Amino acid sequence: MASQDKKQALPFTDIFDEDEAERSFLLSKPTCLIVFGKPGSGKKTLARKLAQRWNCIFIEASEVIQTNIQQETEYGLKCQELLCQGQNIPEELVTEMILQKIESPEVAHFGYVLTGFPSLSEEYLTVPQQIEKIMNLKLKPDVLINIKCPDYELCQRISGLRQNPDSGEMYQRSQWDPKVTDKHKKEKDQDEEEDEEEDQEEEEQGEDEEVNIVKGLHKKLASFHQIVQRPEDFLENAEKRIGIYKNIMHQPLEEFLSDQDCRNLIEVDGSQQPDHVFEVTSDKNYTCSYCYFNEQDELLRALSSYKLIAPRYRWRRSRWGQVCPVALKEGDIVMGNPEFAVSFLGKMYVLSSQEALKKFMLNPRPYLLPPMPVAPCKVFVFGPPFSGRTTICNLIAHNYKGKV
Repeated sequence: MASQDKKQALPFTDIFDEDEAERSFLLSKPTCLIVFGKPGSGKKTLARKLAQRWNCIFIEASEVIQTNIQQETEYGLKCQELLCQGQNIPEELVTEMILQKIESPEVAHFGYVLTGFPSLSEEYLTVPQQIEKIMNLKLKPDVLINIKCPDYELCQRISGLRQNPDSGEMYQRSQWDPKVTDKHKKEKDQDEEEDEEEDQEEEEQGEDEEVNIVKGLHKKLASFHQIVQRPEDFLENAEKRIGIYKNIMHQPLEEFLSDQDCRNLIEVDGSQQPDHVFEVTSDKNYTCSYCYFNEQDELLRALSSYKLIAPRYRWRRSRWGQVCPVALKEGDIVMGNPEFAVSFLGKMYVLSSQEALKKFMLNPRPYLLPPMPVAPCKVFVFGPPFSGRTTICNLIAHNYKGKV
């Protein structure tokens, strides 16, 4: 009875400890998603929008290749050399770049939205092996999104794509075909006439805006030398691509999805407009945002009124005070510069340099998890030659996890 009375003594007490909640978040796994779909179903568009909305890292084969080439990494230089020789990039190299990106520090913090994997090419790994590799990742996907769309509609969509040869920009049929554009405009006009509650002034403004958009698009298209159809977008080639997908990917993917928890599986209708598909799948709020501040005297004042979590809320100093968390993790006590100050989880952190800020922005978790912040202890061992200084140093470093 005494124990029950103790439990019920403070029924309205907040049982959540702030430090424990923060530690739990820092140790938590970031949300990771993967988008599946047939060629032309819009999986890349959806994945990019989800990554932008949820503040995740967008991962796709062509995007990863382009990033490596721009950053002139080891993989990027290999890819550039192969492309200059007119050769294809091996599937093994592409898979290694994707896995390297998934294991990067920023993905370990923000999570990812992956698409285009598993790939149709089985020269390196079969589709079941690629699926197994995905599910054996340290950061395996939490949410699986499968876009479904009829084959006929996909063929029409792919065959309707056109490319501007000057800029490489792609256009759908609804953007370049005047018949489809005019048809959509007439349908919108009819819908607006049926809507009696809408004001006439707003209708006229909306019509003028649509007309200006259509005119601007026609002018833009007219300014091009020509818009062309790529060979892979021909109707017969589109049918072949979808046929290859069904022969290679369909069965193992369906078997894989059928074994997953239905609570983690989202199936969407790919025949709808991309914005509608995006709204169906995006139901999440990501609250871990960063804020930059440049004025030393205005640091506290700016933080006190920037994106308040709740009314009358005020940003607070962290346990690190003005010490740089990155430098402290590396064993040095360096005071931070207000020019590189950020807010994270409602607390202020002041970094010491642009490089430290970049590391913290990519993934702050290693610098904030316990036992941090711990002031570094530096020991100097001295003595005559052959007195065992090196041995003592190695034993101390091994025992206290330090560096010699």
